[in-house]
Amino acid sequence: MVNQVISIDKKKYATGLFWQPVAIGFLGRNYSHQLARSVDKKLSLYTEYRAMVGLGSRRLGHHVGMPSAAAEVMEVFAEFSSFLAVFKVQDTMFWLIAVRNGIIVQDYLFDSEDGARAEYIRLSTMPDWGSFSAPNSWSMPRAVEKKLEDVVFGNVRAVLKPISRLKADVISFVLLIVFIMGGANFFKEPISQMLTPKPQIAKLDPILAEKYKQQIEEKNKELDKKLEIQAPKKPKPLIMPYDSLPDSKARAKTCYKAIAFLMQPIPGWNQVYAECNEAYASVNFKRSFGNLGDFYEIATNLMPGTFVEEKSDSEIFVRAKLPELQKTSSLEEKDPDTVVREVDTIFQKIDETVDTNIRVDTISNETQSVDLNVIEVGASSKLTPPEFMKIFDDLGGVYMTRTSWDAVAKEWNYEVIIYAK
Repeated sequence: MVNQVISIDKKKYATGLFWQPVAIGFLGRNYSHQLARSVDKKLSLYTEYRAMVGLGSRRLGHHVGMPSAAAEVMEVFAEFSSFLAVFKVQDTMFWLIAVRNGIIVQDYLFDSEDGARAEYIRLSTMPDWGSFSAPNSWSMPRAVEKKLEDVVFGNVRAVLKPISRLKADVISFVLLIVFIMGGANFFKEPISQMLTPKPQIAKLDPILAEKYKQQIEEKNKELDKKLEIQAPKKPKPLIMPYDSLPDSKARAKTCYKAIAFLMQPIPGWNQVYAECNEAYASVNFKRSFGNLGDFYEIATNLMPGTFVEEKSDSEIFVRAKLPELQKTSSLEEKDPDTVVREVDTIFQKIDETVDTNIRVDTISNETQSVDLNVIEVGASSKLTPPEFMKIFDDLGGVYMTRTSWDAVAKEWNYEVIIYAK
């Protein structure tokens, strides 16, 4: 059997784990214990990741503390619920991982290229894969080659731990003994009191009797407090969207830079359309005379770390994640009608066309709701995002939700919202 361990940057990772979703109501260790008994008792190690357990074995080269390679790669492909990937890890070794609807269904290290390729082809016939990754030499449709050292960073704490069936049994036995001994001590005094003749209250010292009575009353008060019904918890405060907005200038500058980063000149490929939304910037390329091989070779150097998807053999989509920006609270103090009038006035002064609309969003929790006025602004302009957003310098609560660049019309399109009282 192939040793199911790979090395990435001199660090060993476990592959070949037996993955299963954790059944409802089970703890990871307990469920792993039951799985090992029913599947293979030599599976003595387990790890937990995203409501799944992965079982490993020392005979496969696994050991305690070894991280799971599959969990690491799933973080990189987090945007896909289903993906199929093969990585070349040594001269003749190929590791295949397949994930369907967030569940790892294949995690295996092959000692031959033919075996890995055959399994990849078999699985690729299944529908609805979100992403494919395979060596370029395989010439697989839609597949993009990725290097393991470029996607695994050792950030996921999904490491192997012992299932320890014997240890669990010993602990249970010790707890049982402790429970019996504790129960004996607990009932010792009540039983002793039951067998001891009780003195008549008349024969007790009046002072001691009064003290005994006070102790009983205090004990009753303590019990009353414990049984007292707790007041219902206060609902969480309303979270208003304008309490966490990025600076409008920083947001515009980030989008402008991100689109410029993606709009790299690649011979034989034309940029058609670029967009910056709330989390990503993206661009569409269309082929004129170039080829896919040249595109990937040049794009890899010009746009490292981006996600690439082939829409067809002549259209490619490239996306990059935007950096996080610092958030602040900002709300326009004017009423929505006044804000619309001011926006229309500004655009009339610069001879630009603008579309404005007022909508009302309802923000609510368990006990209350608040209506929030939102002004929607849509415009097309030759101004770049940093220049365009200067138009709103005198207004608060401004957020650019989206901007796009039409490379054919040489024009920017903007969608902006303003939160007003």
